[in-house]
Amino acid sequence: MNTTDHQTLRLERRRVYDPFLRVLHWWNALAIVMLAASSQIAEWMEDGPHGDAGWQVHVVFGYVLALGLVLRLVWGLLGPVSARWSDLWHPAAWREALVTRRLTHRNDFGHDPLASAAYLGAFVLMALMVVTGLGLAAAEFGAGPLAGWEKPLHDLRHTIKEPHEVGFYLILAFIVVHIAALIFHEKRGVPVAQSMVSGYQYRELAERQPDADDEHP
Repeated sequence: MNTTDHQTLRLERRRVYDPFLRVLHWWNALAIVMLAASSQIAEWMEDGPHGDAGWQVHVVFGYVLALGLVLRLVWGLLGPVSARWSDLWHPAAWREALVTRRLTHRNDFGHDPLASAAYLGAFVLMALMVVTGLGLAAAEFGAGPLAGWEKPLHDLRHTIKEPHEVGFYLILAFIVVHIAALIFHEKRGVPVAQSMVSGYQYRELAERQPDADDEHP
């Protein structure tokens, strides 16, 4: 007798993510893309007559990211439930995953507990990039809110640059994993990628259907 279970994927839909949260998501995503692109362009231009101009554009997009992070921080305190930091904070689920070594996911709406750990890590990395970027802007161009410390920061610019670059590569790694996870869920039939466009989240409900061999032993 074949006892294989067939799982039929059923989806429940609910509007979860508010418009401002979605705008902030794409604001920060675009800022990171432009920071990555402008850094590469600035390196190509570095030995030319307009070398500093490329890095100054990079600094401007750093300010764009900084503004996005500040607004996200505030919205995480004042926004609706699904935007709040409490919806990203799941230490019990993280401990359970470490103890059991199983990546279990919850079925209710809102941020997935395990994915939330990655999101929080990404926010920390982005904050690190902003802080070190402001330090580099002051050290190399005498610009930004830390410009008053240009001389001491100039002496430390190589020390500041290293975590800035490491954070950049870690952010790129997060983006690759994030996109891969979205593709994985899409292939399973769960439309996750559209949630930051439409605001709708889909919760999957697994319903067991008996195999034909179960009905006719």
